[in-house]
Amino acid sequence: MRVVVTGGAGFIGSNITDALLDAGHDVCVIDNLDPRGGGRPDHVSTSARFEQVDIRDRHRVEEITRSFQPEVVCHQAAQTSVVRSVRDPAYDADVNVVGMLSVLNAAVASAARRVVFASSAATYGTVERLPIDEATPQRPISPYGMTKLIGERYLQFFAREHGLEFTILRYGNVYGPRQNPDGEGGVVAIFVSRFLRKDGVTINGDGEQTRDFIYVGDVARANLLALDAGCNTAFVVGTGVQTSVTGIYAALADITGCEPRVTHAPRRSSDALRSYFDPVKASTGLGWRAEVPLADGLRRTVSYYAEALGRR
Repeated sequence: MRVVVTGGAGFIGSNITDALLDAGHDVCVIDNLDPRGGGRPDHVSTSARFEQVDIRDRHRVEEITRSFQPEVVCHQAAQTSVVRSVRDPAYDADVNVVGMLSVLNAAVASAARRVVFASSAATYGTVERLPIDEATPQRPISPYGMTKLIGERYLQFFAREHGLEFTILRYGNVYGPRQNPDGEGGVVAIFVSRFLRKDGVTINGDGEQTRDFIYVGDVARANLLALDAGCNTAFVVGTGVQTSVTGIYAALADITGCEPRVTHAPRRSSDALRSYFDPVKASTGLGWRAEVPLADGLRRTVSYYAEALGRR
């Protein structure tokens, strides 16, 4: 199968690209390599076609997509920082809404069958009942969550208007190799980097806020299954287990044997207090379930960054 992966040089996108190539698919990666997004050319396999372009460049994206003629577009490119979305909601909307429309128009123009879309737990905001599932009301409290929800609505419109299939994957907190440790999001990558350097860490609030931490390899596998399953529906992609930030700290302290100094900062109003998923629909509709326990995923992540630091 021919698959375009937008954001394919980034953290999640490059792991998806590798999984697609391992499964025998032909892949074209579109990524602008903006350092704020974490895209790096060395993340892209030489077995994939690579095009350095911003998804907001509508004409170039359409030209590339027409040339490649994908059956599926796996749309991972995005402005992914909740903090940045609060600080600059116009930029967030430009990338996550205008950029997505560029990708959707290109998919239609190239006669792609389906778009697999990376949505987020942030579309739910603060919920009244846990765990979260696909029927939980979506009430985002950050611009990032709002633009991801708008993206879902545009997919529904393009399905009605153009017959373009979609599968929506609402990710929990994805972590693992290649995540940018210098960004504003991704507590695991930030913590791992600081633990290995024996630097202090900052925890917003009391650290008891919880998330559903999902290993990137499991997320990549969900995207592969979504190439053919889950037509015109949405799935939450998580482990079904909630873990606090202090729990991540304790697990990394156990793995690394280091306990960095902790500084507490005010809790961010744009962050939900507690969040975790009930992924039963993904099990029945995609044939997917998380396979990597948190402890194993953290060990793999620490090993990756330890090796990366050793190469510097």
